[in-house]
Amino acid sequence: MRIEKNVAYEADGKTYRIYDVKAEDPIQVRVRTHYFTQHQKQTVDFVKEMHQKWLKFDHAKMPILGCLDMLATFLDESDPDVDEANLIHAYQTAEKIRENHPDKPWMHLAGLIHDLGKIMSVWGEEQWAVTGDTYPVGCAPAASIVYGKSSFDGNPDISHPVYGTQMGMYQEKCGMENLLMTWSHDEYMYKVLVNHGTTLPDEALYAIRFHSFYPYHSHNDYVQFQNDRDVAMKPAIMMLNECDLYSKNDDAPDMDALKPYYQSLIDKYVPGDVCW
Repeated sequence: MRIEKNVAYEADGKTYRIYDVKAEDPIQVRVRTHYFTQHQKQTVDFVKEMHQKWLKFDHAKMPILGCLDMLATFLDESDPDVDEANLIHAYQTAEKIRENHPDKPWMHLAGLIHDLGKIMSVWGEEQWAVTGDTYPVGCAPAASIVYGKSSFDGNPDISHPVYGTQMGMYQEKCGMENLLMTWSHDEYMYKVLVNHGTTLPDEALYAIRFHSFYPYHSHNDYVQFQNDRDVAMKPAIMMLNECDLYSKNDDAPDMDALKPYYQSLIDKYVPGDVCW
């Protein structure tokens, strides 16, 4: 059954995350094309190939803000809510977290860099392999995934005797960290930070790694894999995501004025040149 429309959030007179399978306006067509391609091509084998390609961290070496500035003209094709450069959204999210949680500077930085893994598409990776909501491969897709299960038609893993089942290749309560997630900017940025030896706390790293995992954190799917650590960490995702989503209509911040503050956080938690 196709989902005609999926509306996830409403606030301040604005409806967010509309995925309409019939709408013909350019943004909805762009978003729909992105997700149908993602759902048909992201497989266990594909994700493993992306791990081999990207987790050697041999694509560039540069500091966080230098990399972030490269998103100045990058448009996320999977986002139905905004049609502007990701660099602006990074500072919007960070400043919203700073406003709402002034005592958590590590989450301010997480907000700034949560989408920085999208740099893969600046370097040529197709967006269906980088942006958009995430979910585990190697098990049956949940009904709450945008555009529904019919959008997976043509994905060879769906008919696989193991990958096509609810538990798939995993064990109950194995923990989200042990799932093979769709390849995306979330997983890449998490791995980049860990490889660098970041001192960001676990809550920040967990939020970055799973902030796009909407079927889990917003629809309560895949809970068969949840363990006690996931339960404890989930509020960190919600803290980030609330500010991520509801900052999209905020005024564009003065990024030059904000850079010294965020550079001070980078110097503390992710200093120096980073291998990408």
